[in-house]
Amino acid sequence: MTVGFLMGAATEAAAKANPTQKFAIVDCSYASGCITGAKEPNIDQLVFNTVQDGFLGGYLAAGTTKTGKVATFGGIELPTVTIYMDGYWDGVQYYNSKHGTHVQVLGWNEQTQKGSFTGDFTNQTKGQNLTQTFISEGADVIFPVAGNVGLGAAKAVQSADQAAGSTKVTMEWVDVDGCVSAAQYCSYFITSVEKGIQVAVKGAVTSAAGGSFKGGNYIGTLANGGVSLAPYHDFDSKVPAALKSEIKQITTGIENGSIQTPTKSPV
Repeated sequence: MTVGFLMGAATEAAAKANPTQKFAIVDCSYASGCITGAKEPNIDQLVFNTVQDGFLGGYLAAGTTKTGKVATFGGIELPTVTIYMDGYWDGVQYYNSKHGTHVQVLGWNEQTQKGSFTGDFTNQTKGQNLTQTFISEGADVIFPVAGNVGLGAAKAVQSADQAAGSTKVTMEWVDVDGCVSAAQYCSYFITSVEKGIQVAVKGAVTSAAGGSFKGGNYIGTLANGGVSLAPYHDFDSKVPAALKSEIKQITTGIENGSIQTPTKSPV
């Protein structure tokens, strides 16, 4: 089991050298370009259509901003990063179309595919500095798609909160429930835009153990529980009931295809 877009080439090489060994990789597939050779039948590719829950996260951010500006940024510019940002941007636009608002997204434009990246997934200082810039430009909901760099963003949000004397800036976490993985910042997380990594990995492992392993693609979606929004936690009473209801309706619409998200393929 390997994890991450950048592990594609090494996983492919190992699979070719060991054709009877079973492999699975998270956040990587042939279609996404992280594996470039002929398809190896012993690689199970676990990918997630995070444009869907990213869309929900963007809609939620647009519905909770007080300044009319929200922001997102990435770590390394990879398809597994920008797919989240695409969904977030488009969710904000959908909110604007439904409510006649003009919420702006700083840090990314889904149409031009241009935006802000720190260049890594580890440098928290870069995340803190970039988030401080967004806050100074008026953004009050931040969505970092940058691994541990996001902890720097959380530090900037915390500092802005302490300076204001009350929670003026909030954020959304990525991949996993931030109130579990970064509980010290839970009071700033409206929600987390999650991947069902545990379910996908368990499926790959148990299929190998049970003799039913098949190489190919697992695609996590809202419909199969492979992507989702985490609970609102401390914000449960602060997110308006009407907005929660809209989020549920949009979830259903994405699942049944009546609401279209950006078309970039996760696989």
